[in-house]
Amino acid sequence: MGVYFMPLGYNLAFSFLCLLPYLSMSNIAILSVNHRIAPIEVRERVAFSANELPSALKQCSNVQGIESCVILSTCNRCEIYGVVNGDNAQEILSNYLANAHNIDRLSLDPYLIYFEGNEALQHISRVATGLDSLVLGEPQILGQLKDSYHLAKATGTLNKLLEKLFQHAFSTAKKVRTDTQIGASAVSVAYCAVKLSEKIFTDLTKQTVMLIGAGEMIELCAQHLNQQGVNKIIVANRTVENAKKIADLHNARAISLKQFSSVVHEADIIISSTAASVPIIGKGLIESTLKLRKHKPIFMLDIAIPRDIEPEVAQLDDVFLYTIDDLQQVVDENFDNRNKEKILAEEIIVNENKKFANWVASLPNEEVIQIYRKNAYQIKDKAIELALKKLKNGGDAQAIIAQLGNQLTNKLLHMPFSNIKQVSPNQLSQCGACIPKNNKT
Repeated sequence: MGVYFMPLGYNLAFSFLCLLPYLSMSNIAILSVNHRIAPIEVRERVAFSANELPSALKQCSNVQGIESCVILSTCNRCEIYGVVNGDNAQEILSNYLANAHNIDRLSLDPYLIYFEGNEALQHISRVATGLDSLVLGEPQILGQLKDSYHLAKATGTLNKLLEKLFQHAFSTAKKVRTDTQIGASAVSVAYCAVKLSEKIFTDLTKQTVMLIGAGEMIELCAQHLNQQGVNKIIVANRTVENAKKIADLHNARAISLKQFSSVVHEADIIISSTAASVPIIGKGLIESTLKLRKHKPIFMLDIAIPRDIEPEVAQLDDVFLYTIDDLQQVVDENFDNRNKEKILAEEIIVNENKKFANWVASLPNEEVIQIYRKNAYQIKDKAIELALKKLKNGGDAQAIIAQLGNQLTNKLLHMPFSNIKQVSPNQLSQCGACIPKNNKT
């Protein structure tokens, strides 16, 4: 990673410490497929399910050139954060993503966004603070980013640099939340989902809403619907116990997905967000449902990636099917209120990123110091061991101690002095600050 050490032992010189090139931030790389340029059809093809992520992380970290990695997969983005060796990091990460999902690279390339170095640092900071989200300033992405970080740590795919990068992103997000009002009026995807429902049905209190799933997004939807005075909410989930946890909080009814087909006709509004790998609602089921409803309209919002509802459902009369990409109109209406805070947040990110860049620049020095110290202690231990043997054999203590001091001094100074003789005057002048000066009393 740009750090080259001389042979270990006492030949590690403090002059080398001063002349060592800085660790480059170009090793930090991010590959992103996100809502800005990739439509939902593409995002769902590159999404990783929660069950797939541990093995995906291991496979990614085993790719030649990838030293460390974290994978973030949400409804709006799939991103690989990595520490990558070599000049072809973009190619390495792109090939991994395409191969992991059996996708032709040529068809995927138009939707790939690549960041490295300072640009990667800026991107992860904007993601963590919600500035790169569909909904500006939304807080859910920070929790998702933390989950991805913890999973990578548990899987063993983090190294020191990547771990520090994520810790930096988290602390930056905290500072932005503390020092700006970007989160004060921020709206979530769940909030937008409810607002979009209001555009279809002016009075939500008269509608029956079915929520499918039991994750954070569904819980937030239930909360917003409850605040809007919706009294008839049905929560459906594969595990009915998890559905009941949300239902009990919002005076709703919990059912299992096995009961879904016999109850779905009751719903005027359906909002779905599960972790299913294939659609759970098909065109045939909704056709039968419409007959039971005598073709009373149904508003359906699919905020899952991959999608929970077959796209063909939109072909049916009396069905208004929307996906997460259709929430942009609601987002735009709430943007102006937070735009000023966004500018302040960007300034905080710039200042915090300078601190991280300085830390990265100091990494080579830290590593050399650690190795120099370790080898110095090895020299000390061997010299003390030899001195103790001489004392045990009845040698003169004063002479042995004097010999020990001279031996340690000579061994620790031998290579630094040799290196100083070999460097140019210009290089040596750069080391001026490294040479300790005697304190005058």
